[in-house]
Amino acid sequence: MMVGASPESDLKILKLSESLYKKFSLKRVYYSAYVSINNDKNLPSLEAPPLLRENRLYQADWLLRFYGFKAEELLDETHPNFNNLLDPKCEWALRHLECFPIDINKADFYTLLRVPGIGVTSAKRIIRARRNFNLNFDNLKGLGVVLKRAIYFITCDGKYFNHANYLNHSFIETNLLYQERKSVPIFNTSKQLSLFDNLNPTKEDTIKCLTGNL
Repeated sequence: MMVGASPESDLKILKLSESLYKKFSLKRVYYSAYVSINNDKNLPSLEAPPLLRENRLYQADWLLRFYGFKAEELLDETHPNFNNLLDPKCEWALRHLECFPIDINKADFYTLLRVPGIGVTSAKRIIRARRNFNLNFDNLKGLGVVLKRAIYFITCDGKYFNHANYLNHSFIETNLLYQERKSVPIFNTSKQLSLFDNLNPTKEDTIKCLTGNL
């Protein structure tokens, strides 16, 4: 898929990929950011290759193939394009806080896969490990769970990490954006990522978020 060469939305591209997987059993769809090779007026003109958009589509494609998501869950006509600031899984979780928190010791495999910070391998490890004992947050670190993302969406035996209630949209979004700032490479898209410049939550901001005042 050539991304950015024509006006299709991310939703349309992802639905086409989903259809190809279902109808033709393709193993992989590839996405490539459109790069203008000359200034011919008949070619699309872009300021820079949409490399971040390409990355988001790859992330979403992974969710389709291995995590049990559907294209229409990740995007819809109201939100036809992915967020430049958050990966598709985190964005989905933020829009569906009614699905959380989930209890690590009770959720099934595919429900675990919906949690940011839990991948296919760590979900399988959780299922195996809890057959022998109830898991706590220390156990999850050893199983490969990325707790800095997962703690906002999970409990262990009904209890949040450090017994705090993290299920506050503003608080979760602020912290996930801060993590994204540190982990996502700058794909020559400084204009898109400039919103991160001052996104370093202080202790006061965190308190405000937890009390619903931010």
